[in-house]
Parts: sequence; structure tokens; C-alpha cells
Amino acid sequence: MEERNRTLGEFIIEHQNSFQYSTGELSRIINSIRLAAKVVNYKVNKAGLVDIVGAAGEQNIQGEDQQKLDVYANEVFIQTLINREIVCGIGSEENDDFITVAGSDNSHNNKYVVLMDPLDGSSNIDVNVSVGTIFSVFRRITPVGTPVTIEDFLQPGVNQVAAGYVIYGTSTMLVYTTGHGVNGFTLNPAIGTFYLSHPNMKYAENGKIYSINEGNYVHFPQGVKDYIKYCQLEEGDRPYTSRYIGSLVSDFHRNMIKGGIYLYPTTSKTPNGKLRLLYECNPMAFIAEQAGGKASDGYKRIMEIQPTELHQRVPFFCGNKEMVEKAEEFMAKAK
Repeated sequence: MEERNRTLGEFIIEHQNSFQYSTGELSRIINSIRLAAKVVNYKVNKAGLVDIVGAAGEQNIQGEDQQKLDVYANEVFIQTLINREIVCGIGSEENDDFITVAGSDNSHNNKYVVLMDPLDGSSNIDVNVSVGTIFSVFRRITPVGTPVTIEDFLQPGVNQVAAGYVIYGTSTMLVYTTGHGVNGFTLNPAIGTFYLSHPNMKYAENGKIYSINEGNYVHFPQGVKDYIKYCQLEEGDRPYTSRYIGSLVSDFHRNMIKGGIYLYPTTSKTPNGKLRLLYECNPMAFIAEQAGGKASDGYKRIMEIQPTELHQRVPFFCGNKEMVEKAEEFMAKAK
């Protein structure tokens, strides 16, 4: 069978030996995410037709207004993961605390925790801009047979066994890694099947796109201001192109395919950055590194940061390796 014609299910089975733990467990986790993604995709695609756009009237733990689809996506992913009886705990950007999951026999014998941002970029739903789901998978570190604790979730990104995202755009794609490269699968909506469409995804060697909300320029650290000026300078292969959607999954996806850097630094308004280490930065960093890119907080590797809280925020510099290293140079000079 030609590599590109493989379905996601076939691909998982054929590559399951590359997963260092039980092969069936990984298959069930990815299949759970695949199923939930199809359900959420259906709702996203008809969001303009039904009463599921707009605010839900509540705020999440971050103090952000929850969109109706945020709440829906969160419930779908949580229930799908619980029903498959493969995870022992779930952490979501939309929930105050982590969820402990006991098996049907109340045994707590499952070995994995999943952290997720169920609908990233949801403020864009009402204006028909692409949104996505981000997920991260860790093996628990507390003893099997006991309920999970916060310790199972506060692991550095280097401990991830799988990570990925779903982008609900002009086509719906699921992109993931288990530490052996990055592969993308596109949904055929006519039959509800994901097919391998982007095997072995890699960053272009020479990126020419920078993605940052330049409206916050006055609030940026000096190193970031200097890097933006560098990107805009007419010299060599510059100026670079500025592209910013405001949906992390969309900006990341474009930059990985076309070559670029995504920056969400600290600002005077968000002194710790805005993106969450556990739900957004760690999984995207894992994918970026597996695609030949780099991810840092401007000074050090994202995946080596030891988390201290469930909803911890960090600055995020991610993308083409050379571009991230150049941005780090400017940060170090201005320190």
C-alpha cells in the first residue's frame, strides 16, 4: 500500500513497535482523540448554523470568557477518554483542577495522563477562523493502582510519550508524534476517515515568516523588539513576512509547513507570558523538535522547564531552529 494512502488506524498499527510501551495503549489513546476530534469537527463546521457560537456566560480558570464550543469540546474529549478506559487522569485548560479517572472496576490501573487544550483559538470561532485541539500524553509517575496526584501532571515536557494537535480548518488534520517524527492525517469527511497526507513533516531549513502580535510591541521586552527590527531589515533574505492569525494551532501549522517562527513573549501586561506550559507549549515544543525545529522561553528549552502549577504560563518562542536561535541571541544581548 502506498504510504500516503494509509489510514490513521493502519498507520498506528504498522508503527506501533516504535512506541516504547504497550502498543495497544497508544492505539487506544490516539483512537480516542481521533473519535472526539471527528465529533468536535462536526460541530465546528456547522457552528454558523446552530446556537453554539458565542459566549457560554462563564469564565474558565484563566479568567477568560468560555465560548459555547469550548465547553462542548471539553466535555466531548473528557468523556471519550474516560469511556475508553485508557487514562488515569485528565488535565484541561478549561478545568480548575485535574480529573482523576478510575476504571470500571475502580482499580486506578491505567497508566497515562492526558493534558489538553480542547479548543485553542476559540475566540476566533465567531469569525470563521481556524481553531484546534492540542494534546499531550505522559506516563503516570505515581504507583499504578492508586489515584493520580498533581505530581503526575507536573512533569517536564521531556517526559512526554506523545503529543499532537487537530486543526479544524479548510480541511481537518490530526498531526502527532510519539518521538519518532511528525505525521499529519487529513480527514475525508465523506467517509469520516483520516488518511496520511503529510508524512515525516519537517521545518523548511530557511524560514521567512515571523508570527507575533505586533500590536503589543510597546509592551515587549527589548530583545523581542530588537528581533522584530531584525526581521524587518532589508538585508540578505530579509525582510521576512509577518503572518499572525491569533490561533496557536493555525500559526504553528503554517510555520511548520512553510518555515517560520512563532513568538508569544512576556509583556508588561502578561509578565509570565500568556500561553500555558502544560496544555500548549510542551506539546507544541515536542512536535517542533521532532520536525527539526526548536522551542524555548527565549533563554532555555521549553521541554526542560519543571512545571510548578497546573495552569502555569510561560513565554514561547517556537519554530525554525535558526530563527529561534537568532531570537535567543537578541534576548541574551538585551538581558
